[in-house]
Amino acid sequence: MTEEACPARQRTGEVVHDWPVDHLPGLEFDPLLHRLLREEPVARIRMRFGEGDAWLVTRYEDVKTVAADPRMSRALTVDRPVTSMTPHVVAPAGGIGRTDPPDHTRLRRLVAQTFGRKRVEALRPRAQELAERMTGRMLDQGPPADLAEHLTGPLPAQLIGDLLGVPSHDIDRLQAWRGVILSSSHSQQRGDAVKREIADYFRGMARHRTEHPGDDLFSALVAEQAEGGLSMPELISLAVMLVLNGMDAVRNQVSNMVYALLTHPEQLEKLRAEPALLPQAVEELLRFIPHRNGVGLPRIATGDLEIGESVIRDGEVVYVSYLAANRDSTVFTEPDRLDLSRDEAPNLSFGHGAHYCVGAMLTRMEAEVMLSMLLERFPRLRLTASPDQMRWRQGSINRGPEELWVSW
Repeated sequence: MTEEACPARQRTGEVVHDWPVDHLPGLEFDPLLHRLLREEPVARIRMRFGEGDAWLVTRYEDVKTVAADPRMSRALTVDRPVTSMTPHVVAPAGGIGRTDPPDHTRLRRLVAQTFGRKRVEALRPRAQELAERMTGRMLDQGPPADLAEHLTGPLPAQLIGDLLGVPSHDIDRLQAWRGVILSSSHSQQRGDAVKREIADYFRGMARHRTEHPGDDLFSALVAEQAEGGLSMPELISLAVMLVLNGMDAVRNQVSNMVYALLTHPEQLEKLRAEPALLPQAVEELLRFIPHRNGVGLPRIATGDLEIGESVIRDGEVVYVSYLAANRDSTVFTEPDRLDLSRDEAPNLSFGHGAHYCVGAMLTRMEAEVMLSMLLERFPRLRLTASPDQMRWRQGSINRGPEELWVSW
């Protein structure tokens, strides 16, 4: 939908923008986000589902301010039908994404060590082993090959499965549940039914781990639950959050990164010429790629907050757009241009403040491993179809190609 086609309504002297969050091809940036960032960085929006409207904050520094302000509550969104882009709320009530301190602090502490720098680096050899094995199968099979099927999908799924101790034969079931939970095209009833199924799965797995503990994160969480450190709903919500992000977000992020590099050949050549640039390149790809549709979880203001020329009142709903913040021209030079040598402000792709993504370092490591392996083993990697012939995910929160067919 073009900027001009996006309707707006008047609300108490302010314009409310109807935002259907339509499917966008490739890595095209949402035109409404682009315009609001430039012209109305604190705006009112209404999406397809829920009730009422909400504030949307898009400017880099304003986004950081809102995300870090303790007066912005995630817990108060529970049982409140706020305007949203999906018919059901993805994050479960009482889970780490919808709690405030001190509960949020307690839950985050339980998983933070697993995703700290030392533990993530300890996982790198396993990720490299998987990447070598999966790309080796591609080489044996010969071109063309679907990278999403052979590498960017199975590697993060296997790695998060290893972390949680999920049996390999259950990975496909989790993938099917993931597809429904992260969809904006299923009914609320279907979404709720799948949430019950995945909750029952992890509840049963918790009973098994109580009697047969393993050397994995889920076993550690089960032991913590048995000692009263967290409730069973909290245990399940942590497991679901880790699965959804570990399987879906990483798959799409890395698929998008490969696509971006293959459609920006001058940047790809720069990276081939300077392999040491890879960590910095990953940061720029994270900044540049619009990895999701719409916005993430909302917050409820528990006090008045002045942002720019607007005042967010106590009780009002607030969204921030990390995607828009990553394109703020007051922070990034020529923000709509991919530049792997860029060395400016940190990107906000993993959020900011108390709810900063706990798996950020793991995602970065997996991206580095997969991209490095592709650069090393496929010096002539290329897309087999033109960008306008590719199929992209529709009706989903996360953006990415359905398939990523390449040759070499």
